[in-house]
Amino acid sequence: MEEAVIVGAGPCGLSAALELRKTGIDPLLIEKHNVVHSIYLYPTYMTFFSTPELLEIGGYPFSTPNEKPTRLEALTYYRTVASRSALRVRPYHTVTSVRKTSAGTFELDVVDRFERRETVCARRVVVATGYFDHPNMLGIPGEEMPKVSHYYREAHPYAGTKVAIIGGSNSAIDAAMDLFKAGADITVVYRGEQYSPTIKPWVRPIFESMVAKGYIRMMFRSRVIRIGEHSIAIDADGTETELENDFVLALTGFRPDRSLLVSAGAKLDEATGTPLFDPDTMETTVPGLYIAGVAASGTNANEIFIETGRHHGTKIAEHIADRVRGGG
Repeated sequence: MEEAVIVGAGPCGLSAALELRKTGIDPLLIEKHNVVHSIYLYPTYMTFFSTPELLEIGGYPFSTPNEKPTRLEALTYYRTVASRSALRVRPYHTVTSVRKTSAGTFELDVVDRFERRETVCARRVVVATGYFDHPNMLGIPGEEMPKVSHYYREAHPYAGTKVAIIGGSNSAIDAAMDLFKAGADITVVYRGEQYSPTIKPWVRPIFESMVAKGYIRMMFRSRVIRIGEHSIAIDADGTETELENDFVLALTGFRPDRSLLVSAGAKLDEATGTPLFDPDTMETTVPGLYIAGVAASGTNANEIFIETGRHHGTKIAEHIADRVRGGG
């Protein structure tokens, strides 16, 4: 019987594990992929908005010569922290359901990448799952084609091709600028009336200049309604337009997965889908079941970042330690 199991070994799950360690509890982390898989899925050459100290966990300093760390530096930092702390991470194991038993403990159904199954028992469970496995789908014909991706890694594979980017967030703008440098023919399709106010202020004027000069085609009040092998159909302010196309990057964001919380009996807000929890302890409506990181967000996964989610572990650890000391 594990004292505590953490589902997810992202930055917030690792932070929760380190905080629990400080109280004398050695949790088991079960991770679907490997540590901080969501960061691995970020664009290859991405630089964080945050300064390194805002990404630190467990009191371990994040050293970098740069003002803001890169994706590679973050991968190295979190991987090193997990290794040197000897955290018990079980990678490439997927928790498919969480059940509360009549005895008040939990049973977690787990399957590895070879389809071998087991049940892990725990007194307490922390759900710290991310959201990169669940992109917001477009729901249009052709979305399942190999030419369509909801992830952008780097520009090189798209050199000399016609690429449509769906979305108007920072990820879409950054991808468009990268692709231009690699020699791609880019069209950005965005349903908004104008540029998103969340675009990084030092990037927006550069991007607007590239659009004004005709280097990048920007389509406002537009949406892709159909994807074909060699073209896409766009509803542009009520008028259908067809463009030649080789690849589609549907950078429309991601959503948290609530299935584990629901399987354990946790209640969600009907309007927003946000799990109901005590913000002082991060405990859900199921005693002994906690959430950390993006798992605590509503329909907008961007409500919670590493900078804030990393502190959830402190609240969880303090609450669990109090319960353990009290014999609960």
